[in-house]
Amino acid sequence: MRRTRILGLAAAALIALTATACSAPGGASEGSGSADGASAKNGFPVTIEHAFGKTTIEQQPKRVASVAWMNHEVPLALGVVPVGMSKAAWGDDDGNGVLPWVEDQLTQLGAKTPTLFDETDGIDFEAVAATKPDVILASYSGLTKEEYETLSKIAPVVAEPGVPWGTSLSDMIRMNSEAIGKKAEGDALITELDRKTEAALAKHPKLKTAKVLMAYIDPKDFSKVGFYTSHDTRPGFLSDLGIPVPKVVTEESKKTEQFYVTVSSEAADRFSDVDLVVLNGDTKGELVKRLQADPLLSKIPAIKAGRIAVLPDQTPLAASANPSPLSIGWGIDRYFDTLAAPLEK
Repeated sequence: MRRTRILGLAAAALIALTATACSAPGGASEGSGSADGASAKNGFPVTIEHAFGKTTIEQQPKRVASVAWMNHEVPLALGVVPVGMSKAAWGDDDGNGVLPWVEDQLTQLGAKTPTLFDETDGIDFEAVAATKPDVILASYSGLTKEEYETLSKIAPVVAEPGVPWGTSLSDMIRMNSEAIGKKAEGDALITELDRKTEAALAKHPKLKTAKVLMAYIDPKDFSKVGFYTSHDTRPGFLSDLGIPVPKVVTEESKKTEQFYVTVSSEAADRFSDVDLVVLNGDTKGELVKRLQADPLLSKIPAIKAGRIAVLPDQTPLAASANPSPLSIGWGIDRYFDTLAAPLEK
C-alpha cells in the first residue's frame, strides 16, 4: 500500500491541471483550504525543507490535498477541510474509508467527506490532480523521488523531512500547519496533544517505566520476531514520552533506516529486557497461549509471563497506535489502558 506504483501518467496532462482557487467561506467547508481568506498574504511565501530539497509556497493555499497516512488530520484539526485525502485502508471500522476520529471532526465542522484517494496500489496521481490543489501535504509519508516529482507537477509538495515513515507527530504538525498558513495554531495543537498524552500516561506509572516492544509475530510462522524500529512513529511516540527502549530495538535501529525489521526466534535472548510485547491480533487469548507454548519464543521473559498487550487487528484502536492529531483525543486513554493492562495484573 505504501510503495510506488508504475507511473503511467503523461506529464503534460498533469502540468495542464493548474490549481484553481475557490473562495474561502467564513466557516470550514469541503475544500476550504483557508479559514481566513483575508490573511492569505500574511507570512507567505514560506519555504519548507524536506528529503528532496525545498518547497516554496507563494501564497496561503485555499485548496489543500494530502496523500499518505494522517496528513489530512492536521488541516482538519485546525478547521480546514481538504479537497482530497487518502482513503483509510486499515483500521476502518465501517468500510467508508474514513477513520472514526476523522468522521467526528468532519461532523463537528459540518463538512462533507472530501474526495478519497485509494492508495492500495500506490498514489493515484490522476485523482489528486483532479482535485486541483494549491498544496499537497505529505510530510508523514514514504514518497520516492519519482513520486515527489510527479506530484510536484500538480502543486507544491511538502514531503517527508528524512527517513521514510519516520516523521514524528510534532514535526508532521509543524510542517503541514506552516504550509497552510497556520503555524501558530499548529504549535498550539502540539502543546494540547502533549498535555492530553501526558495526562493519560500518568494514570499508568508501570507503563511509563516499561521497555515496550511493538512487534508482529506471524501466527503461521513463529521462526522470527518482527518489530518496529525507533524510526517508526509507534515506538517513537512512546520513547518521546520517556518510555525506555529495549536493547534489541536500539541495536537494530542503528543498523538501518527501515521502520521494521525481523530477528530469528533462535535469538530469543536478545529480548531479555523487554517488559511488554505489543501485538496486533485476536483478543481471545489463543495467540498468547500459542506463543507461551512455543519452545523458542517462550524463552522471552515477557512472553513467558504473559506480559502481552493485544490490539484487535484491523480496528481503529490498533490504528491509533500510530498516533495522529485527531486520534489522540479520540482514544489515547483506551490505547494506554490496553498497553498497561498486562503490566498491572
